Amino acid sequence: MTSVAPVAAAPGGPTTKGGAAGRPSVAAWLVAVPFLAFVGTFLVYPTVLVLVGAFQDSNGAFTLDNLTTLFKGVYFDAFVRSIELSALTALIGAVFGALLTWAIAVGNPDGMLRRTVVAASGVLAQFGGVPLAFAFLATVGFEGLVTKFLRDNVGIDLFAGSAWLFELPGLTLVYTFFQIPLMVIVFLPALDGLRPQWREANASLGGTSWTYWRHVGGPILTPPFLGALLLLFANAFSAYATAAALVSQGSPIVPLQIRGFLTGEVVLGQENLGKALGLGMVIVVSIAMGVNVLLQRRVAKWVR
Repeated sequence: MTSVAPVAAAPGGPTTKGGAAGRPSVAAWLVAVPFLAFVGTFLVYPTVLVLVGAFQDSNGAFTLDNLTTLFKGVYFDAFVRSIELSALTALIGAVFGALLTWAIAVGNPDGMLRRTVVAASGVLAQFGGVPLAFAFLATVGFEGLVTKFLRDNVGIDLFAGSAWLFELPGLTLVYTFFQIPLMVIVFLPALDGLRPQWREANASLGGTSWTYWRHVGGPILTPPFLGALLLLFANAFSAYATAAALVSQGSPIVPLQIRGFLTGEVVLGQENLGKALGLGMVIVVSIAMGVNVLLQRRVAKWVR
């Protein structure tokens, strides 16, 4: 029996392209500096300011009054309305977006329908702010194209007794416009990850379409669907520009409440209350994204 001598390891242990023990090289750090500086300036530093200011009074002393105020009056109502708006638009966007995603996933992967929907979703998911608000005002506003047509030709007044477009129902409609395309982008990889072999194995064992979706497809798609739902919730909860452009009077949701503090329309000595509102938003979004990470870990083994 022939023995084989072990190959001697190189001095210093294994190395990688990044340097000894897998450490990034100096060049890699230099390339990352602009990105790290950007993140630190526009994400980390503002977050620290919000975190510190939320626990300070007008004199800089430690206090919990800012946080306790969030559970009272208009501020608590704003959080409730923001959560309701985000949950409703996320659910609508997830359901209709999933149906649209399924329609293009079962079709020709190189077909015109799929390419058109994916391209349009990539554009519409980022279409927000003032342009989106103007588009809805020009379409279903007081003097919008659809509003005038229905009023002059059908006798239907979309704003009979209510300016719904500039309230929570209007925000729900407008937010849904970019929630559905975002769901298509996020959920399509999960549907594409369903392998044909799984359906074939189900059929070879005498299973039906119901058993396939009940025991295979459904359990696999549930975590990514819930993860996408949470992502849509966080997306709507943190949206500001569209609501700010559409709602000029009042502050029905938290981002608009914070706008009031940033523009100086605050009670003297309560400037840090706006930072407490921001901290509350950070906590809500962090919880949603934390659950999303757990769901993604659970489904990762199916897409390897």
